[in-house]
Amino acid sequence: MEAQNRVQWVYASRDNEELAARYDRWSSDYDVDLAEEFGWVGPQRAAEVFARFVPKQGRVLDAGAGTGLTGRCLAALGYRDLLGIDLSAGMLEQAGQKGVYRELRRMVLGEPLDLEAGTFAGVISVGVFTLGHAPATALRELVRVTQAGGHVIFTLRPDVYESAGFREEQDRLVADGAWELVEVGEPFQTLPKGEPEVYHRVWVYRIPS
Repeated sequence: MEAQNRVQWVYASRDNEELAARYDRWSSDYDVDLAEEFGWVGPQRAAEVFARFVPKQGRVLDAGAGTGLTGRCLAALGYRDLLGIDLSAGMLEQAGQKGVYRELRRMVLGEPLDLEAGTFAGVISVGVFTLGHAPATALRELVRVTQAGGHVIFTLRPDVYESAGFREEQDRLVADGAWELVEVGEPFQTLPKGEPEVYHRVWVYRIPS
């Protein structure tokens, strides 16, 4: 299956079980497909933003770690205490081969996370809040596991922000005092070679002290 078709095949998953199974099947080819066919730059762009807000010695959660592309970018910037979670065991197996995570665990965004509250100095999530993937309600759990003064940083498609309940949930978390908006980056092409019409923005929120 060509890379373009794999992406649409994954997006067409009917539930998390099917989504995990399809990522399992794609996992061994994922890095090559994303780099060569799509020119995927989301991890680099998000990691660069992350490094401006989260100290290098802090514990970091990579939520929706996939094959570890974001973790590799963070490690190159000096982060060492990384926990990666993902719904796909196959993707986590590939992430483990990169040797940049202290721990990898299978968890599903949108469900309660088996993590203690206030554990992380920073949470990063790249390419996860998109069509047919983690829902807006998953943000509340990311807030819960982040320590006071810590940051939640994620990429989000502008169209998904408007149409999939993210605007409402993000505003609700602000109104609840759960987090405060720090920065919204300009839209950029995350897949310039394969899907040049797709844009993301990097969102930065801080958990109040």
